[in-house]
Amino acid sequence: MGNGQKDTSGAEHVPDQTGRTFVVTGANSGLGLATTRALARRGAHVVLAVRDESKGRRAVADITAEQPDARLEVRSLDLADLDSVRAFADRLHADGPRPDVLVNNAGVMAPPRTLSAQGHELQFAANHLGHFALTGLLLDLLTEGRDPRVVTVTSLNHRQGRLDFDDLHGERGYAPMRFYNRSKLANAVFGHELHRRLGAAGSPVRSLLAHPGYTATSLQTSAPTGLVRFLFGRLLTPLAQSPDRGALPQLYAATRPDAESGQFFGPGGPAELRGAPRRVLLAPAATDAGTGRRLWEVSERLTGVRFPLPMA
Repeated sequence: MGNGQKDTSGAEHVPDQTGRTFVVTGANSGLGLATTRALARRGAHVVLAVRDESKGRRAVADITAEQPDARLEVRSLDLADLDSVRAFADRLHADGPRPDVLVNNAGVMAPPRTLSAQGHELQFAANHLGHFALTGLLLDLLTEGRDPRVVTVTSLNHRQGRLDFDDLHGERGYAPMRFYNRSKLANAVFGHELHRRLGAAGSPVRSLLAHPGYTATSLQTSAPTGLVRFLFGRLLTPLAQSPDRGALPQLYAATRPDAESGQFFGPGGPAELRGAPRRVLLAPAATDAGTGRRLWEVSERLTGVRFPLPMA
């Protein structure tokens, strides 16, 4: 940490990242900002992939005020709009930098039923489809990286999710938290299926998963649904850990040499709500091979992005 201050967040265990480049989605606040700050402290070059560039620039200013030598850049990315995802990937191919690690961190939580630019339910679009497309479009660059990884951030709520492939967009009925849980299960299924396919292809890229336990972020406090905002953003806030602590599982997955492809990291305390990161278990639905194949095929069809990988 700069200015002679000691890092007390737990992120002091992040190895030196000098010479590595990270793309972090949703990097201007919450877990994404905490991840970016910790990586910058350890010498990484971080691309802040954010929907609101002005908020991204403010985040950079906050970090560089503490760490003047931080290597950061802001780029526009709206994960709910597949055209924006393609434009972001095209720019990264055109002028670099080549990423070594992609942290699929951004998310939206429990809005009223809203459709994305391409007509998909917003949470499924932003939390899953956008990250699926971004990963596929950057995979060729990641393959050339140094210790390349994809870290997909899911939630404890993935264990409550159910993928209804006959109504992914809420046309037959919509409940904000049910569709949030569905999107988080999709994250988990994707991360695990990506691991399988990368392994089958003999790829050097690792696919890992992480969840932050119960962490106080703007995801809850700015949730459009009043009940969710009251429950998670106010009533239960005293039980939550800070974003710096909540980011530790994804930092572990992104940087630790002993973190292996296919592994899932979360807080090690009771009920995985808080604590130091450790390996945890995915829900059985997230590791089901048939579900993985079906979600992959649906995601390729809805995004138009095909990965250069064989079927696992």
